[in-house]
Amino acid sequence: MKKTFTFIALSGAILMTSCVSKKKYVALEQELQDTRGTLQKTVVEKEELEDKFAKIEARVADYNAKINSLKEAGDDKMVMVDDIAAISNNTKAKMRETLANVDPSKLQEAKTLKDSMNLAVSHNLKSSLDDSLKEDEDISINIDNTVVMISISDKMLFKTGSYRVSNKANEILQKLANVINSEESIDVMVEGHTDPRTISTAVVQDNWDLSVKRATSIVRKLQKEYDVAPEKLIASGRSSYHPLVANDSEENMAINRRTKIVLLPNMDKFFAMLTASN
Repeated sequence: MKKTFTFIALSGAILMTSCVSKKKYVALEQELQDTRGTLQKTVVEKEELEDKFAKIEARVADYNAKINSLKEAGDDKMVMVDDIAAISNNTKAKMRETLANVDPSKLQEAKTLKDSMNLAVSHNLKSSLDDSLKEDEDISINIDNTVVMISISDKMLFKTGSYRVSNKANEILQKLANVINSEESIDVMVEGHTDPRTISTAVVQDNWDLSVKRATSIVRKLQKEYDVAPEKLIASGRSSYHPLVANDSEENMAINRRTKIVLLPNMDKFFAMLTASN
């Protein structure tokens, strides 16, 4: 009986040892598979990083080659404009020719090369507008630095209380589109302005709504009928909160009912365009 008990105990111990070893084996096998997977992932990531690094190196080499070629270009040698972009000496010469026609008092305010470039852009834009648009009591043109602001009376564009563009606006919008389309570096913001009299209809909620709808109508017409690139256009409404004069008479309220076209030369685009053309 004693031998039988001993044999049973020994068999049980062997069985338990066998079970523990199997669990360890399974765990080690899983750890091995995980390690192999991690290693494979690391190899793939390493190859991807090496490929990206090689592409970056190629781009840097190409950029350096271009810079070196520019340094050897004589009159077309490139100079930096306030760390924004490079322009050639030939372009600078053209810019000086333009600045020779600019008001000397404004030239005195130009302290940097970028300031001079701003003046040249402003002068060219104003010249283009003067050739296309004649200022009168219903149209005014002003320039502040490189920003050209054209204010148009609403009677030339809309009927009272309406945001549908009148056919009378076709001529002036065509002229505006010609100027905008002639200059790649211009962005255009159209601002609607109203007088303070309350408006509320089935389609217009208030003056905010009317000013925005008018600006959007002009933007759509410039895009769809005059081929102005939509990415150049911005529509905004100012309601009655930016009057030119006090709203204390019919005449003054008529002045404040207007659409303002703001031409914004995009200097990054302008510099890039100059660089590409030289």
